[in-house]
Amino acid sequence: MKKGILKQIKSSWVLYLMLFPALLYFSIFHVVPLIGMKLAFQDYRIIGDNVWVGWKHFKILFSSPAFLDVLKNTIIISVMKIVFFFPIPIILSLLINEVRVGKFRKYVQSIVYLPHFLSWVIIAGIWIAFLNPEDGGVNVIRSFFNMPSLDFMTSKDHIRWVLVFQEIWRSAGWDSIIYLAAILKISPSLYEAAKIDGASKIQQMRYITLPSLTSTIMTVFILNLGFFMNAGFDQVFNMMNNSVISVIDILDTYVYRIGLLNGQYAYATAASLFKGVIGVVLILSTHFISKRFTGKGVW
Repeated sequence: MKKGILKQIKSSWVLYLMLFPALLYFSIFHVVPLIGMKLAFQDYRIIGDNVWVGWKHFKILFSSPAFLDVLKNTIIISVMKIVFFFPIPIILSLLINEVRVGKFRKYVQSIVYLPHFLSWVIIAGIWIAFLNPEDGGVNVIRSFFNMPSLDFMTSKDHIRWVLVFQEIWRSAGWDSIIYLAAILKISPSLYEAAKIDGASKIQQMRYITLPSLTSTIMTVFILNLGFFMNAGFDQVFNMMNNSVISVIDILDTYVYRIGLLNGQYAYATAASLFKGVIGVVLILSTHFISKRFTGKGVW
């Protein structure tokens, strides 16, 4: 067994060399930190050994009204993003695939991919300016139609929708790449046979493209559920203000405040561990449900 693995690594050493930086990154920043998760069951001591307290921090966590509020916000924002964002890259990939003019297609792809490479600080600045109640683009359009100016950034009714549309603007183009790659794997002979039978473009999408994307869609959906409790720290942190903190304060920003700002390291670790366990449970349960009913999953 070991000889077979070593032989495979030796024959494809270039590929494994390319994989090494990614493995190193995940090992340092995602695997090694798991050792520190035991802090969730201890009282942190700057001097001396930590004291084992068992489930103390989890009991405090689940009895805290503040934690329950941020948990509710996290679930609401994550559900909104999955429901309204997840289908967009699929639709976008189908539309880009139908663009037959090569130069125009590359231009469209460049435009929709570009926002992904911007940091959330820059994106927040763009959207805050765009939604400015005085001279922002949205309110200029509203005033043209004699509609009252609206401050989206301080509106508790609108700020969650701002996060959703902001996520779509930033990530839909980039996420469509994986679906475009899957579409390219579909045999052209299927489309040619469909054309001979008189199938329209919509029918070709419905009966050829979408069924061929089922496996990819399910895999991406299951992996996205693993990040369900990650409602987007960078995004929320840069868009948050005192007027809307009650409706967009999420687990990650909560952990940041109580851990790094308030120094409650053990309590913050307990909250973070809870989030991680929920993610693992969602991935495994969704995988097995998908496997049971569709025969397709992550592995």
